[in-house]
Amino acid sequence: MDRDGTLIVDVGYCSHADQVRLLPRVKENLHRLKARGLKLVIITNQSGIGRGYFAEADFWSVQKKLEEKIGPGVIDATYFCPDRPGEDSARRKPAPGMLLGAARDLGIDLPRSFMVGDQCSDVEAGIRAGVKASILIRAPGTGGATKSGAALVAADFGETTDFILERLDE
Repeated sequence: MDRDGTLIVDVGYCSHADQVRLLPRVKENLHRLKARGLKLVIITNQSGIGRGYFAEADFWSVQKKLEEKIGPGVIDATYFCPDRPGEDSARRKPAPGMLLGAARDLGIDLPRSFMVGDQCSDVEAGIRAGVKASILIRAPGTGGATKSGAALVAADFGETTDFILERLDE
């Protein structure tokens, strides 16, 4: 799943732990997914590092705060790409590189997996990686992107979780 705008409020180049605010229904629904045995992996573009806006250490301090707010042992791994938009990158979403790497490293079966994000690039990365379904969470203040190719355009993380849990055994 994506991080900024999906799990936490997207403040634009989140680089300080004090900026971390969970989106509604995220914590309890991550716990619901984890209780069903799912591996939960964050896949996030972080071009602020590549642009020199903040350091990798700042990224990890934000990540640590997020994991503290969610609870220990919920997130299995985090993959990030510091590449700037427009760079030739196999990892920056919508390229599937981070998803493919996570699948390889963690033994994830992509055709039985889901990708969740708030941008069309998240959906496309999931589709290109061959996941079972890519889900788009509508960003606050938008009507969603119905032409994204998403299997679901969800109102929030709770609706996303319900969709995933209903389809686990399909």
